[in-house]
Amino acid sequence: MNLKSGYPFSIVKNGIPNDYLKLENDITTDVVILGAGITGALVRYHLAKEGIKCVTIDARTIGFGSTSASTSLLQYEIDVPLYKLSEMIGKEKAERAYQLCDKAINDLEDIAKELNVEEFESKKSLYYAKYKKDADWLKQEYEARKEAGFKVDYLTPKEVQDQYGIKSYGAILSHHGAQTNAYVMAHELLRYKSDKKEFPVYDRSPIKDITHKKDGVVLKTDNGYTIKAKKLVYATGYEVVEFIDKPIVDLLSTYAVVSEQYNERNFWKDEVLIWNTADPYLYIRTTIDNRVLIGGRDEEFSNPRKRDELLKRKTKQLTDDANGLFPKLNFIPEFSWAGTFGSTKDGLPYIGPYKKKTNSYFALGFGGNGITFSVIAAQIIRDLIQGKENKDAELFSFTR
Repeated sequence: MNLKSGYPFSIVKNGIPNDYLKLENDITTDVVILGAGITGALVRYHLAKEGIKCVTIDARTIGFGSTSASTSLLQYEIDVPLYKLSEMIGKEKAERAYQLCDKAINDLEDIAKELNVEEFESKKSLYYAKYKKDADWLKQEYEARKEAGFKVDYLTPKEVQDQYGIKSYGAILSHHGAQTNAYVMAHELLRYKSDKKEFPVYDRSPIKDITHKKDGVVLKTDNGYTIKAKKLVYATGYEVVEFIDKPIVDLLSTYAVVSEQYNERNFWKDEVLIWNTADPYLYIRTTIDNRVLIGGRDEEFSNPRKRDELLKRKTKQLTDDANGLFPKLNFIPEFSWAGTFGSTKDGLPYIGPYKKKTNSYFALGFGGNGITFSVIAAQIIRDLIQGKENKDAELFSFTR
């Protein structure tokens, strides 16, 4: 599946940080991780931490799928607001899902420090009402978050205007969020214990056949090599539609643009992560090297040709959005790209076993905060592989 187009800034800026081998021999291991983007890399890290032998394999050059297209905002907020999710699945479960995402940000910060990932910055997050009709439910959302224990402030339209220069109908200021570079972080995660033969990573090695057996899983590459394992973890992201025969995700096309580099950092207050209540929503953040990144303008299709044909128009629209939001910004686009994006009905990921795929687990972090979902998935799957009970597994299961 063609997951991106254009010039994702992370690849332009960082190139190919690590080199990996093609698989050119048969292997027997405990766990195979299919997919070496940010999700697969997080799964591998958590398994390797526990000394669980695992092979990580990807069809592409590492990180060249959805990971390179990620804009890497880290928020505890799920695409479905907390108050609405509470109505859908119950208050206790909804709050738990949000709290797990909140914890995942802290866990990612700890990992970034351990692995010396420079591009990790803690940030506040401003969620503002784009339209008057959104004002009432945004206040309801504020109350729901406050009741759930999150540190949040409600800002009036005047306060948003005075502090951030944004016209709105009110906003929630969340005190916990972050931003990173998913592409760089994935490579640093894959570097972890890379000198140990028990945890090899292979790229450019497409899998053409997977056989699920009672005592394990057998994978065959397109050049005839075999991997035998006790367990398989599917970390293939939006390409999962090729493996799951039930409609669990709607695929969309999304767009992002990064500006030219500014000589001085003279952006908005605290350089908070900013996003709005529009559908599709618009979001904007700064980068570590004095740029501004803006994304959104999603379309309800995933056809690569249609997606790519719109890239020029979407670049102009997002540029106008940035300059409309901050007229003094003088946002000049330098790199733009499009990617495939997925959403579920309840905004939650799918994590864990799928009955029709024996001896396998899925780590599917769909949604706008897919990286935090990937942390949760890695931790749940680590526990399940070790035979440990994880009380949160049911919340994200295929049977929910």
